[in-house]
This record gives sequence, C-alpha cells and structure tokens, in this order.
Amino acid sequence: MAWGELKDTAAERRLFQRRAMVTLVFVTLMLAGLLARMYQLQVVEHDIYTTLSDKNRVQVQSVPPPRGLVYDRNNELLAENRPVFSLTIVPERSGDMEQTLARLGQILEISEEDLERFEKRRREPRRPFQAIPLSYDLNEAEIARMAVHRHEFPGVEVEAELVRYYPHSELTAHALGYVGRINREELQRIDPVNYAGTNYIGKSGIERFYESVLHGQVGYQNVETNARGRILRVLERVNPTPGEDLQLHLDLRLQRRAHELLEGRRGAIVAIEPSTGGILALASVPGFDANLFVTGISVKDYRELSSSIDKPLFNRALRGQYPPASTVKPMLAVAALDSGVTTRERKIWDPGFFQLREGGRRYRDWKRSGHGWVDLIDSVAQSCDVYFYEVAVEMGVDTMVRYLSAFGFGEDATLDVSGALSGLLPSRDWKRGARNEPWYPGDSVNMGIGQGFLLATPLQLATATALIANRGEWVEPRLLKDIPGDRSLAEFLPEQTHQPLELKNPDDWEYVVDTMEAVMHSPRGTARRAAKGANYRIAGKSGTAQVFGLGQDEEYDAEQIRERLRDHALFVGFAPSDNPKIAVAIIVENGGGGSGTAAPVARSLFDAWLEEFNVEQQATEITRAEPERGGN
Repeated sequence: MAWGELKDTAAERRLFQRRAMVTLVFVTLMLAGLLARMYQLQVVEHDIYTTLSDKNRVQVQSVPPPRGLVYDRNNELLAENRPVFSLTIVPERSGDMEQTLARLGQILEISEEDLERFEKRRREPRRPFQAIPLSYDLNEAEIARMAVHRHEFPGVEVEAELVRYYPHSELTAHALGYVGRINREELQRIDPVNYAGTNYIGKSGIERFYESVLHGQVGYQNVETNARGRILRVLERVNPTPGEDLQLHLDLRLQRRAHELLEGRRGAIVAIEPSTGGILALASVPGFDANLFVTGISVKDYRELSSSIDKPLFNRALRGQYPPASTVKPMLAVAALDSGVTTRERKIWDPGFFQLREGGRRYRDWKRSGHGWVDLIDSVAQSCDVYFYEVAVEMGVDTMVRYLSAFGFGEDATLDVSGALSGLLPSRDWKRGARNEPWYPGDSVNMGIGQGFLLATPLQLATATALIANRGEWVEPRLLKDIPGDRSLAEFLPEQTHQPLELKNPDDWEYVVDTMEAVMHSPRGTARRAAKGANYRIAGKSGTAQVFGLGQDEEYDAEQIRERLRDHALFVGFAPSDNPKIAVAIIVENGGGGSGTAAPVARSLFDAWLEEFNVEQQATEITRAEPERGGN
C-alpha cells in the first residue's frame, strides 16, 4: 500500500486553513465586540457609569439639627443637649445580622432589652440605609474595643449624637415633658425630609407643644466612602439650622421651693403671674427622672414607675381632677352677687345644717354647731357651707354653670400647656347624657360647696384665682416667655379667646377680694394662722375635699381613716391683694384640712416670691454694678 493512500496532506492543510480562518474570524469578532463594548462604556455611557460610580463612592447623608435649648425666666438652663456615643448598624450593609449581633456580643455587653429594641425597630418601616441604634452611651473602653475590631463589621459604626439632657430632672419633668425615640405612629405623620437623621421627638409638655420650633431644619453632607461603607472624607456640607431656644416664665427657684414644700407628700402646686399669665411654677409631686425616657427606659425602671402607688408619672397639676371644695366659693360669690341672688348686706342663719324642705335630708356645715347669722364676708372668711348651700339652690345649676365656665372651669383655658385636662363642669344636659337622670336640687346644694360632680385641676383653680386677682381681666396661662432673637411670640402662641368677665357692678370684684382677705387676716378667718406676721396682704381661700362620703349622722375622724382615704387639702390665693404679683393653687392629697396643711405652703411660696427672691435679685444687681463704680 502506498503512503499517499494512508495520509492526504493536501486535505489536512486545507482543513487546517479553514479552521484557522474560522478561529481568526471568531477572535476578530470577539475583539471587535469587546472594543465596541469598551467604546460604549467608556465613551457613549461615560456619564451614566460615572454617576453610578459616584453613587457607590459618594453618599448623601442627612445632618440632624441641634435641638433648641430651654431656659427659665432667669436664664437658668432647663433642657440642654449632650454628646453621647452610640453603636449603630445599617442592616443593608452588615450582611448576616444574626452572625453580626453574635460577634458584637463577644466584644460588648449588649443587654437583652437593647437587642429586643433593635429587632423591633428593624422590623418597623424606616428609610433605606438608615442606621439603627443598638447600644447607647458607650464608655471609653467600649469605644476603644470597637475601634480595634472596626474592620470586621461592615455597616457597624460608633456614632456621636446630641441627646437631650435635663439637668434638673425631677424638678422639671412634669413642666417640660421629655423627648424620646420616634415610634412608628410618629414616623407616619412627621416630615420625612426634615426628620431624616433625627431619632428623637417631643413626647409631652413643652417639648411636644413646641416641637416644630425646637427641632430646626435638617442639613446634609456628601461623603466619600470605601467599599465597606466607611467614610473617607466629606466632599460638601450644608449645615443644619438649629432649633430655636425658648425662655419660659417658669422660675427654677420657685419650682424647687414648691417641690421642697411638698416633699414626702403627694400633691401639686401651680403658681401664675397674674399680669402676664406666665406660669411661674408647675409642680407635681412625686416626680420622675425624665432622662430615663430619652434613649429608652428599661423595662425594670418603667415597671417600677408605673406600678408605684404614688403614681410619679401622673401629672397632678394638669391632669389631676379633684373636687375643688370650698376654694370655689369666691367664684360662686361673684356669681351670686352679679346674678342678684344675694347682696352684701344679706344675712343667713346657719344652725349647722341646711334642708331643702322641713324634715328632709340635712346637709351639714363643717361646724356642727353652726355659725349663726352670717353675711357674704363672714361666709367666705369662716367657710360657712350653709350660706352657699342656700345661694346655690337659689341660683340653680344653669346660673352656676354660666359663671363658672366664664372662670375657665370645664375647659383647657391655657395657651401652650400640653396635656391639660378640662375637669368636669356638670350641667343638666351632662347629667342627662351621662347618667340618664334629671338634675336634682340636691345636686345644686353639693355644687355650691365644690363637691358632688364638679371636678377641677390645680391649673384651672390657679387660672380662676388669677382672674379674680386681675379683677375680671383674662390673661390666659402660658409657659413661653420669649424666643431670643427677632421672632415674635405671636408666631408661636395661639390667640387668646377669652373675653374679660365684666360684672354689672365692677366694685363687686373688690368686695370679693375683701372676703378672701378676711379668710387670711380677720380674727375668725379659717387661714389666719398662715398669714400671721406677713408684711403684705394676702387674699385666699382654703378647702377640704372629701375622698369618700360620710353618712348623714357620721363624723369625720382622720385618725380612724386610712391615710389614702383622708380628705384632700386645698388652697387658692394671691398676694399682695391690692397689686397681685403671684396667684397660686395648691392641693395636698390626703393632707386633711386646707387651712392647716395647704395654706402654710402658700404662705411659704408668697414669702419666697415677694421677699426672699427679691432680696436675692437686689443683691445680685448690686454685685454686678460694683465693678462699674470706678477703679479705686
């Protein structure tokens, strides 16, 4: 067999040439496609991919504004911001969350409550790539440990943020309120742009009412990051606009004195400056540490506060609704005089009880032997119940409701106090709707001495007392005194809606003030001991509100009654009576008689405001002026 019959070299050469040509064409086409794709990416779509690259490299971050500060009337700082270092996680960058949390737990002490809070917030709706706090207020050792292991945790950062801090804590908790972490409901109603990067919002009190003023305007910054999301540098920054600072009418000295006077008791004190309506003190005792709520209160701490029998979280000054008892008698005296039901000269016989009809139920006077013949001044000075039983029945519920509503009862008459309740001003329609019963004359009898269905808050009593101090001129209570700068208060305060209470005889105001002076300064006044030695005239009225009812022939014996079932002690008043500088309302829960318990508290407040603090102010002014007298 010839060799040519075994191998066709020409055919193999042609086959090789064809294969080489196909390969060359294929490689050429691939190179052409690659070059075309490179041209498209580098030239045609250059701007697109440059933008996408910048998005990976450059991020826009929100810069939360510093929250406005809050000062008292003497520029004492009540609410400030302090830097706190928190451990935060961006879930979108951290990878396996369970593994990340487990490894972090080996480096830091992370409580179960922090983990539960983190998981809850991770499940809630939120903005993409928003950092979620895991642990708050890291110490230096914890910050150092995280710095060492930082490269192991993508999406995990130690961030510094300004957090609200209340230096006077319990003293101002109920007056200022507090801020807390934004929850799901609040997230739905706030401006997502302006609150980007903000974790806190006002929850109660001034912090809530003036949230839009205190919060400020958000800023932003463009930052360059690496592949792990770490910030390398800031490329551009637009600073946020800080929130406005607020100055309140509140006086920290008087607020502190109010808490000291109620220490060891349960009660509330509201003090108002009659000329401006400024709230000088708003104390509810016992109080609580508002700082516990800022970054999130622990379950243990919250359970301790909420389960306490003394109810420290309950704002008695704004939300405590009590029978006003005899403290409402000056207001009813105005009503009786102006409606013509009684006169200054009219006298009523008080045998120690009152009956709607002969042989009927006896409504007792606090003095079982009675006060004998009393006129309006005597009835207020000695707190004669029988006098007011009779005029209340003669006025009827409609007249009493008309005048008491003019004093602010049955409504929230304040301008900027968040969370105040309206009490209860009962009427015929109210009783028919609430109890499906008619209004009985006996209901008017009880209402005449501030008992029965009538309920009022300490703030309402202080408001009504300030109206008498102003002789009918309404100045609605407010906390805000000033906003430093060029901003007008009218921009932030609601408009006053109450009109002056004009009487047919304006001299009746002075006469009612005289009846309240008699309480404090007449020989038979119920609170005369509290006014003893005063260098100024006080107008006041004490009250004792029953916590539980007595039978018709039963006598009240505080020693035989459990402490929390004893009467509440109340007092309202203002001083000096001819030129009022301060009006107060005080309640001491289960404190017994108002004249023996609450009136001395009021006297201490009057002395502090009118004398002690004035002396301090004058000494301070002299000290400041001394260096200006010369260089000798």
